[in-house]
Amino acid sequence: MLNLDIARIFDEIADILELKGENPFRIRAYRRAARTIETLTQDLKVIAERGGVDELKKIPGIGEGIAKKIVEIAKTGDCEKHRELMREVSAGLLELLAIPRVGPKTIAKVHRELGINSVEDLEAAAKAHKLAELPGLGAKAEENILKGIEQYRGYKGRVLLSNALPYAESIVNELKKLDAVGRITIAGSLRRMRETIGDIDILVVSKRPKDVMDAFTSLEGVEDVLAKGETKSAVIIRGINADVRVVDAASFGAAAHYFTGSKQHNIRIRELSVKKGLKINEYGVFRGEERIGGENEEDVFKSVGLAYIPPELREDRGEVEAAKENRIPKLVAISDLKGDLHVHTKWSDGKNSVEDMAKSALSLGYEYIAVADHSPAVGIAGGLTEDEIAERQEEIDEVNTNFEAEGTQFRVLDSVEVDIKSDFSMDFPDAILKDFDVVVGAIHTKFSQDRETMTNRIIGAMENPHVDIIAHPTGRLLGKRDPYEVDMEKLMEAAKRTGTVLELNSFPDRLDLNDLHCKMAKEYGVLVAISTDAHDAPQMRDVIRYGVATARRGWLEAKDVVNTKRLEDMRKVLKG
Repeated sequence: MLNLDIARIFDEIADILELKGENPFRIRAYRRAARTIETLTQDLKVIAERGGVDELKKIPGIGEGIAKKIVEIAKTGDCEKHRELMREVSAGLLELLAIPRVGPKTIAKVHRELGINSVEDLEAAAKAHKLAELPGLGAKAEENILKGIEQYRGYKGRVLLSNALPYAESIVNELKKLDAVGRITIAGSLRRMRETIGDIDILVVSKRPKDVMDAFTSLEGVEDVLAKGETKSAVIIRGINADVRVVDAASFGAAAHYFTGSKQHNIRIRELSVKKGLKINEYGVFRGEERIGGENEEDVFKSVGLAYIPPELREDRGEVEAAKENRIPKLVAISDLKGDLHVHTKWSDGKNSVEDMAKSALSLGYEYIAVADHSPAVGIAGGLTEDEIAERQEEIDEVNTNFEAEGTQFRVLDSVEVDIKSDFSMDFPDAILKDFDVVVGAIHTKFSQDRETMTNRIIGAMENPHVDIIAHPTGRLLGKRDPYEVDMEKLMEAAKRTGTVLELNSFPDRLDLNDLHCKMAKEYGVLVAISTDAHDAPQMRDVIRYGVATARRGWLEAKDVVNTKRLEDMRKVLKG
């Protein structure tokens, strides 16, 4: 868990430096280090203790200054630079940084000019139209800030799946070390793999619950013990509420079902049980006073005449009816994937070479990747020029030739993430697009266009004969940016008509398409690409699980996902 703590500390340092208007290169260094660290599989504490600064500097994106701070955090839990900056800025001002649509420069300005120190101060000033009077803001900025505050409050208290899951898994792994622990599982919305969660729920079977409670409340990273009982305890760990409950072995399956399903799903199961003269609760399946099942989750479903329903589907979205008729789909799994159709390299804003990304994909058992570096319109990403396209093609050809010479069945596809511009044109002309193996169309600018315009903008790209995939189709960033206005039904119709694939971007703050849109795509017969949008090799490995989880929540099977197909079959499906 230390890796995630270090990443959080570096993000907070970057936030405060940005708030103070300091050197953008220093800010980017901390941000880059945070992104690298949160996807590392190696334990930084082990590396720091084994080799210190010199060993840490071998990690891409970690310079000497950052390495020294990692060593300090590994030893003490924090670093002096972070403590120093936290003393300089109030907690209220830091909270403002979490509001979507409000950048550090704006926060610095309103703090300086109006003495604003909290979300409440900012909201009051916006409603009183005081912000509109400041140079560089105006009425539109005021409107956006109020929308951002509303969005922030909607997400407040919720945590991204990608933040909560590693902590939950770490808790489970630590508790498993106890000989007092028998069966153990994550429960709640986290087990359903919702994109954001409120807290972490864990169920344990143990004959010595006191040992479990003592170990849980003493875990590294526990900031506060909210409650400690004989069979249930609650803590705040790394800013997230976490509960552990000890249950009897005979009740484990019933409890896992009860504490995993959504409220409406559980109501449906209870209704079925009543019709059969049964009672189902967290303690088991009962006929009168006799417990007739509950040790395993299958007992619950079997008792009411249902096929087993995977945790991701327990949302009352038709899964009960499907289970009655034995129509529960065989959900897509990571092992079904044959490749990744959206990764970046050093040719735009990625960290690794084409060869590095290819070898990483090969280690995952993939047969192909599409290297989809940006087109020039995304200026901050250092998009490809026409000359660079040819140079990158030479590198791709060389990598592919080397694989062929080794007898390795793997292919790097020449691809591009081309911007769909606000005037409906593509950032590269057709004469260039036609030569790519895979063309991924994406929107990165002018998110505020109205619903009809944005819908037609995307459909126009779909109708381009060279555009194969639409990346992150709604443009959302969880907790930071709402989806842009778009008619998803019309997009689905157009995708079906044109044979365009829609991307499920696995990046944890995107998960775009979301689960409901994945289910819609399945119903329309539109294929989905589960891609990572990875900007370095570790990301390709680490974030795909979140995309696959979202696909599973959307009822997708391997047949619904284009990159579960072998290379030649996949290429036949794409328009190119």
